[in-house]
Amino acid sequence: MRPRLVFVHGIGGPRDPDTELASWTRTLAAGMRAAGHDGAAASLVSGEGARCAFAHYGDLFGRDQAQGAGDPDGGREAAADAVLSELLVAWVDALAEEADPEERRILDHARAEAAPRAQEQGGGQVVRRALNVATTLLALRPWGGAAQWITPKVMVSHLSQVARYLARGEPGADGSGLDRRIRARVAEAIGDGPAVVVAHSLGSVVALEALHELAASVPLFVTIGSPITMRTAVWPRLVPQPPVVPEGVGGWLNVWDRDDILAVRPRLERDVRANGRGVAPRSRSVQSDGVWVHSAEKYLAQPTVAGPVAQELTRLAGGAGGYPG
Repeated sequence: MRPRLVFVHGIGGPRDPDTELASWTRTLAAGMRAAGHDGAAASLVSGEGARCAFAHYGDLFGRDQAQGAGDPDGGREAAADAVLSELLVAWVDALAEEADPEERRILDHARAEAAPRAQEQGGGQVVRRALNVATTLLALRPWGGAAQWITPKVMVSHLSQVARYLARGEPGADGSGLDRRIRARVAEAIGDGPAVVVAHSLGSVVALEALHELAASVPLFVTIGSPITMRTAVWPRLVPQPPVVPEGVGGWLNVWDRDDILAVRPRLERDVRANGRGVAPRSRSVQSDGVWVHSAEKYLAQPTVAGPVAQELTRLAGGAGGYPG
């Protein structure tokens, strides 16, 4: 049987799954070639290698998808706004851990902007705080030039998606929450396995939780640009608690970029327990070119990411005739 490769996207709006799958596949193949796995890259691009799937859920964040009986708008938005408020503080605190004195001065200002107000009323004020924080952070080196790629408004919209997922609300017509509907999309793409799963940004949170609900074998789980270790906002809301590597996962590689403003320095080895097979996360850092390095393609092009994926797909293909690494 041909090995299976599943991509899970992160924050952002609705996208064309076919277009994204083609783009992610080409970029990962380029990373494989850079890592010295020309055969695996050629097989991936030709379609003769892994069976590739793109788990798409961005359309579920449309507000029309959030309408459900018994879930008043006020309650739904209040829960997500509370998570967003915590995300703001955790985001600034994480960036401040490695800031130089000048950056810390700016981050202290951002921290004051991020802090909840005692008399704050309504989600509009939370969003305004978030916009102020994002504007301040985008003035920091090295993200000052990122305005051509992302605006404070778009950045806040992206953070709001993380908050909405973790709020565990927004029931749909069948009564299931937004987070469960999103995980169902990912679970469908993974199937029974075995599969190599590559998950970006919010998709890393979704995939981690989905894998706990599946019996599928995942010999390699790769997370890129992940917010999992935002300890005061994301980590304590993960399910199950305490966070643990899913039993079906045979290896977990987490890759982060120091200049990724949306991915904090990982401490997965400390914050996520090994599974019953003794599998624990391994984190690696990369350095990408450009001022906006959070995109999935920036990570997929890295040999640090693509090399292990090529090796695992080659190993899995061994039982089906294989292909050269």
